[in-house]
Amino acid sequence: MRGLAILLGFTILGNAIQKLLSLPLSGNVIGLMLLVVSLFAGWVKLAWIEDTAQFLLKHMMIFFAPVIVGTIVFFGTIGAEWLLVTVALAGATLIVLIVTSGITARLATRKKERSNE
Repeated sequence: MRGLAILLGFTILGNAIQKLLSLPLSGNVIGLMLLVVSLFAGWVKLAWIEDTAQFLLKHMMIFFAPVIVGTIVFFGTIGAEWLLVTVALAGATLIVLIVTSGITARLATRKKERSNE
């Protein structure tokens, strides 16, 4: 129960920070970043949240049920616009790959420059 309280606390804290500061980042992501910082800093012990996190990961498919149902509901529309949907998915995937590789290359170059100094 303590693990669930900690995870929910970080989620609520992240959502509150997002609302208060009007950040363009999801409150859930902010809460996750705060949790990671807390784990690395030692403020939260992994043992406190590990069982709850494993339970949630094991049953993650339940959280995707609304997306699956939504896809089934709009299956006709998706089928009618299959070419547009395919191009949009391929384009978005390509953009993510290009941006990710660019950031990775930049970080690798920066790390190499620091190690040469």
